[in-house]
Amino acid sequence: MYWGLFMSRYYLAVDIGASSGRHMLGYLEDGKMRLEEIYRFENGMVNKDGKLLWDTQRLFTEILNGMKACRETGRIPESMSVDTWAVDYVLLDGQDQVIGDTFGYRDSRTNECDEAVYRLIGESELYARTGIQKQMFNTVYQLMADKLQRPQVLDKAKTFLMLPDYFQFLLTGKKVSEYTNGTSTQLVSPVTKQWDRELIRLLGYPEEMFLPLQIPGSEVGNLRADIAKQVGYDCKVVLCGSHDTASAVMAVPKPAGDGLYISSGTWSLMGVELAEADCREESRQANFTNEGGYGYRFRYLKNIMGLWMIQSVRHELHDRYSFAELCRMADEQELTSLVDANDNCFLSPESMIREIQGYCSRTGQKEPETPGEIAGVIYRSLAQCYGKTVREIEKNTGRSYESIHVIGGGANAAYLNRLTAQATGKTVYAGPGEATAIGNIMAQMIGAGELKGLAEARKCVAESFEIHVYQVES
Repeated sequence: MYWGLFMSRYYLAVDIGASSGRHMLGYLEDGKMRLEEIYRFENGMVNKDGKLLWDTQRLFTEILNGMKACRETGRIPESMSVDTWAVDYVLLDGQDQVIGDTFGYRDSRTNECDEAVYRLIGESELYARTGIQKQMFNTVYQLMADKLQRPQVLDKAKTFLMLPDYFQFLLTGKKVSEYTNGTSTQLVSPVTKQWDRELIRLLGYPEEMFLPLQIPGSEVGNLRADIAKQVGYDCKVVLCGSHDTASAVMAVPKPAGDGLYISSGTWSLMGVELAEADCREESRQANFTNEGGYGYRFRYLKNIMGLWMIQSVRHELHDRYSFAELCRMADEQELTSLVDANDNCFLSPESMIREIQGYCSRTGQKEPETPGEIAGVIYRSLAQCYGKTVREIEKNTGRSYESIHVIGGGANAAYLNRLTAQATGKTVYAGPGEATAIGNIMAQMIGAGELKGLAEARKCVAESFEIHVYQVES
């Protein structure tokens, strides 16, 4: 058995979220996917002179640290891939050096940049062209902030790379732009599946800095010689769905078009898979997005504030309680106050606890005081938001769905999953928890021929990981 394990073909998923990152090794054993965490590190935006920035140099160091940890275990991956959150990017000059700061999506620099965009193209037309919902941190608005606030940076820019593409450039020396994350910019056509260059010219962004988009499974290249020397081995770098939600939705244990899904992490992304983007005005009004998925499927979904709220509260409480303890305490309290989980006031408050209390006070509800009451408000509010979103999806798609697949970290929140079943009237299937890393590895395994396609890969996931079921209580 020991010998068989070490004869496996290994694939490394570097999955970097907005609050933490992890290196996960995946391999097949007896027809099932096995997953092992090799390395984990903290992440977060850095407040520098009032600007919320990403420390990309530190993140790349952590990527290398995790790769070295693979060598120390004696399990060398034959390929690896990096995924991160969406919308954020770097700009490189003619010498491939980063120009200026690398802003995080929670920075306020995009305030009023939407109006500057809409003076050039109307909001409805922008949605009709791209199918991407309005979020003030979308790349289209961030680039307008660059154009208005630091034009000298944009003038020098020769290459635009989303963050996972940038890290893979540092690993290989090859500059490649991946499709799924590219769609989050609100600058990609859902028809051509490439940059909408007419739109880019209209907005006055340098057209030549955008590289052709490539699909998950494409090979970027091998490690640079100096990187291979640092980590102690060479391997291929392969594109996954580098937008973490694209990878997570790959790991839905059955075809996502057969049911609703919630990719539940810092954000909750709730939706279905469609063969074609729904860019109708009704979808725009309901604030749905059509993000690119694996195999050119479209993730028709809504962004919901998600576990960011409970993560922020936990940090304010000095991480005194585990998420499981917060769930348990929430389950035991009786306060019925609710907040709108999608309200912008919860995007980046100085104090999430005070913001929740203030919202309840402003809306004539009792303020939560104890950690259990605060957690209860968050979990019940999320479930109510899920229920509303289900009704919108069913109305817009003209279909009724029987189930919801909860994937990602929220799959472990039993209390929230019970509430979700009640609020939506749907059976909830929760798991796998490490969906993003699993989807990342699925793309690599399909590319390597170990799995024959998405359908077989999803069947493998269903047979490999525990799925918990939550029924509607009568």
